[in-house]
Amino acid sequence: MTEMLSTDFMRRALLAALLIGITAPAVGLYLVQRRQAIMGDGIGHVALTGVSLGFLLNTSPVWMATLVAAGGAVLMELIRARGRTRGDIALAMLFYGGMAGGALIIKLAPNGSMANLTTYLWGSILTVSAGDILTITLLAVFVIAMTVGLRRQLFAICQDEEFARVTGLPVRLLNLLLAVTAAVTVTVAMRVVGLLLVSALMVVPVAAAQQVTRSFAATQALAVGVGVAVSLTGTTASYYQDLPPGPTIVVLAMVVFGLIGLVAMPLARRRHRAGSADPTACDLVLPAPRASGESVSGGSGGAADERQPAPGATLAQ
Repeated sequence: MTEMLSTDFMRRALLAALLIGITAPAVGLYLVQRRQAIMGDGIGHVALTGVSLGFLLNTSPVWMATLVAAGGAVLMELIRARGRTRGDIALAMLFYGGMAGGALIIKLAPNGSMANLTTYLWGSILTVSAGDILTITLLAVFVIAMTVGLRRQLFAICQDEEFARVTGLPVRLLNLLLAVTAAVTVTVAMRVVGLLLVSALMVVPVAAAQQVTRSFAATQALAVGVGVAVSLTGTTASYYQDLPPGPTIVVLAMVVFGLIGLVAMPLARRRHRAGSADPTACDLVLPAPRASGESVSGGSGGAADERQPAPGATLAQ
């Protein structure tokens, strides 16, 4: 361990892994709640074009990927919001076009080759520079500020957009902000995890946490904990065993998912037996009658009350 920490590139890689372990599940939780778990994968395809443009224009591939991914995420959200029947085809074209565009543009860059994209596709601890750490840190601060500072508002739109709109929340703006935050998260993680696998780190820790938690806050905390653990452990293992960090981190996340699932099964059976033993138990809680003229928002400034989930909520607060 001392030998590993004595090298500058490993200290940078571990710091990047820590930030990725925090940000990816923090954003992934909202995407999973909205049943958009695959969105991170699509953003990663689009971000590849940004990486190639960075090489072509001789600028930072990370910042260029952030701009292109954010634009692509906004476009995806607008297509989703319009709800057209052929919207899935438009999204597929955007995903594949981003991948193909990146492969073509890199050939136009001076000394460009597909080898330049490999580290961004699969991640590499050797290529995390001091400049990358500064960029990753700034982007991670933005992601954490959005996912924590707007937690109640994002929770509301992920559970029930119509309910959130009735309470006065700017649903369209919050949806776009969540899309941009997801895009930023993808570019934060691509240096270590890789664009092809970043979506897994956004989803698998959340899915693992949901097996044993019964509240949004607990799920968020456990998912971030799992993300940090597998990111740091996978990065360390990649150093000692000469393994690619991205696949190593994702495989570890899948292992944790399986282990938590083994623990969750007896808990689920116990809860089922407890519910069956009490036939009068009922999870349905009817709201108290609202006085005439009372505001729907309840004086909370438009934010949804996380202790009373909107209709259709899958996680209690």
